[in-house]
Amino acid sequence: MLQNQPHFYRGRFSVAPMLDWTTRHCRYFHRQFSKHALLYTEMVTALAIIHAKYDHLDFDAREDPLALQLGGSDPAQLKYCAELAAQRGYREINLNVGCPSDRVQNGVFGACLMAKADLVAQCVEQMQSAVDIPVTVKTRIGIDDLDSYEFLCDFIEKVQGKGCHEFIIHARKAWLSGLSPKENREIPPLDYERVYQLKRDFPHLKIVINGGIKTVEEMKRHLQFVDGVMVGRAAYQNPSLLGSIDRALFAEDAPIVTPRDAVLAMLPYIEQQLVQGVYLNHIVRHMLGAFQNCRGARQWRRYLSENAFKQGAGIEVVETALGFVEEA
Repeated sequence: MLQNQPHFYRGRFSVAPMLDWTTRHCRYFHRQFSKHALLYTEMVTALAIIHAKYDHLDFDAREDPLALQLGGSDPAQLKYCAELAAQRGYREINLNVGCPSDRVQNGVFGACLMAKADLVAQCVEQMQSAVDIPVTVKTRIGIDDLDSYEFLCDFIEKVQGKGCHEFIIHARKAWLSGLSPKENREIPPLDYERVYQLKRDFPHLKIVINGGIKTVEEMKRHLQFVDGVMVGRAAYQNPSLLGSIDRALFAEDAPIVTPRDAVLAMLPYIEQQLVQGVYLNHIVRHMLGAFQNCRGARQWRRYLSENAFKQGAGIEVVETALGFVEEA
């Protein structure tokens, strides 16, 4: 595992936290493609961890290395949740300062916190005082009209001063009103050079770049200027991208994992989950994009979509769907 290779920064490559997508089943599937990718949970709010009736921190040890993304702005609550997460074996606590949705803003967390750097710094200080694992921040390059490079540097300066040494930067600003979360991922222009400049001006910090990255070649180019790359929807919609990550970015002798390899590796896990009462479609919905650009990919998606939700659907649904696919 990555922890046995200290010459590699833990966040050299990661899969972004994505609400409703990077569930534990999704993460387990992604892990079959890459041993070294750092995986993130969906954003979990501090209040949900504290008050929910079920365990929001539960995960399979085979997902490791895994980071928890927290949503919140109450330093005491975040400190408590960070302590719990560290005890459970998470490798990193990440604070969400990048999500622009109305629901997140109403809870006073996400991207709106960029305008409250002192509060973010206080949250980081409290969490880092309670744990030995890194506390990181995922943010944008700006919000609304607060989008100058000076504003970004001031935010970074204040937060790093309280113990945050790693920042994941989505290379777009966010509009807190007028754009949907989807539009905020597409309409504000990408400014990779601003993230590169941040690394030049704060060379002692770990800087990870996020936003619009779709190929291994693009990742390698970014890694000439920053410490890590984070990929979101491109990895979810085409998880086969992850199959070459270990060889391309970590170890030249690492195997390339094919989608069929990953699906076959999932079968014992799927059987275990079915025995525990998990519905098949809750697992395989994250596997629909596995065979993008392969002959039979459409039939694979269709068969799973039409059959995985049926009462009593079992492992045979996945095995049958596999029969439709021919890999190049």
